[in-house]
Amino acid sequence: MSLLGTIVSKILHPFGGGEAKAETPDATTSTTSAPAGGSGGAASGDVPKVDGKVDVEAVLNDLASKAGQPLNWRTSIVDLMKLLNLDSSLSARKELAQELHYSGDTSDSATMNVWLHKQVIKKLEENGGKVPDDLKD
Repeated sequence: MSLLGTIVSKILHPFGGGEAKAETPDATTSTTSAPAGGSGGAASGDVPKVDGKVDVEAVLNDLASKAGQPLNWRTSIVDLMKLLNLDSSLSARKELAQELHYSGDTSDSATMNVWLHKQVIKKLEENGGKVPDDLKD
């Protein structure tokens, strides 16, 4: 499964309740559902929805409340990846950047991180997530 596919599945299908398609500019990557990880045993019907879409903010705020450390998923790709129990190392972020066809300098991690966060939020919305208005471009 692609890294983007894993991110999308963990947020939009946190309890293994479906399949997410994370589209990159050149290709479509079908991903299978992610295993339930630390979800507190909630059933798949417990995913908060707004207008038939998964409420990304509610899912991530719930995970953040259980994280045991402050994680600012709203602005940080590193914190978002940590919140999902994913590798947030520079090499993992460079892998995600390559997957999303980042054309900038991956040595400039600050710029790359901002771009990655915006792209991940955009992909969540494209794949059925309702994202907060303040996170949209």
